[in-house]
Amino acid sequence: MTPSADHFLVVSAILFTLGTVGVLTRRDPLVVFMSIELMLNSVNLTFVTFSHYLSSPDGQIFVFIIMTVAAAEVVVGLALIVSIFQTRQRIDVDELDEMRG
Repeated sequence: MTPSADHFLVVSAILFTLGTVGVLTRRDPLVVFMSIELMLNSVNLTFVTFSHYLSSPDGQIFVFIIMTVAAAEVVVGLALIVSIFQTRQRIDVDELDEMRG
């Protein structure tokens, strides 16, 4: 029994929904970043699924680009979190208005 494209797309939709819920409901910046990564990975799964079933390498090229952007986003995000944590001992996303000009 081989899974079809529908199975992969349902899993991708579930992962994207979980990531969206995590971004909208959590206040911890690390959890928010993990939720964003979960959303990006669900999009990657969708691209690879369509790439496989359409026999085109374009989706896999997009996945490579998304993974590169996600890695850069994690580096910058973690650097910001560490910088903010050094000045404040508690980090809450709702209270972070220090970065406003």
